[in-house]
Amino acid sequence: MNANSESDCKRAPRFYGRRKGHRLRAGRRRLAEETLPRLRLPASLPGDLIGLFPGQVSDVWMEIGFGGGEHLIHQAETHPDIGFIGCEPFINGVARLLAEAEQRGLGNIRVHDDDARPLLPRMPAASVGRVFLLFSDPWPKSRHHKRRFVNGETLDQLARILKPGAEFRFASDDAGYVRWTLAAVLAHPDFQWTAAGPVDWRNRSDDAIPTRYEMKASAAGRQCIHLCFNRKDRDRADSTKKA
Repeated sequence: MNANSESDCKRAPRFYGRRKGHRLRAGRRRLAEETLPRLRLPASLPGDLIGLFPGQVSDVWMEIGFGGGEHLIHQAETHPDIGFIGCEPFINGVARLLAEAEQRGLGNIRVHDDDARPLLPRMPAASVGRVFLLFSDPWPKSRHHKRRFVNGETLDQLARILKPGAEFRFASDDAGYVRWTLAAVLAHPDFQWTAAGPVDWRNRSDDAIPTRYEMKASAAGRQCIHLCFNRKDRDRADSTKKA
């Protein structure tokens, strides 16, 4: 391990959350043992993430904390020309995703079966066209707010890996986390909120489907909020000002 790798490991944030649930059934255990190593992101990422995918893909999108994988599977099936990186440390959710991908014959998915935060600094700059963060743990207690995924450090990393004009989509049913995220992203110089009115944050995007967690939240009467932000194109903004 080189000095940079050692430094990265020392700085790796502590992970909070589950990694394992009930014991996997034989079929899904086989997928975790045989298919996951083939689809797992390599330790050394290429300078162009498109090289991770065998087919002709025009862009790479990323979902952080995909849960059971239903939204990621839908996106990968709807956009066969896009390569998808799914991040999820919970092995049962990873196994579910692998089962669905195999059943549907999807080859445009790669998996990072761990916390996404240490992965972000390893990714090439301006390499991702869209990031989804849907119903991540809101850590509602005040003493746990520092565990929330959205913070200044992760926003810096997202701004670095997102292409100019790329989207960052966030959803939650926790009002406190929504306010936290909106305040943090609006305070960041590299993002802008795309909403024109309430309809834009009360409804998910037309090309998305509800996750299992969103359906549970809606059934319980909790309002789900959907925020969409764009990565600012500073070069374009600067040229416009000069003009």
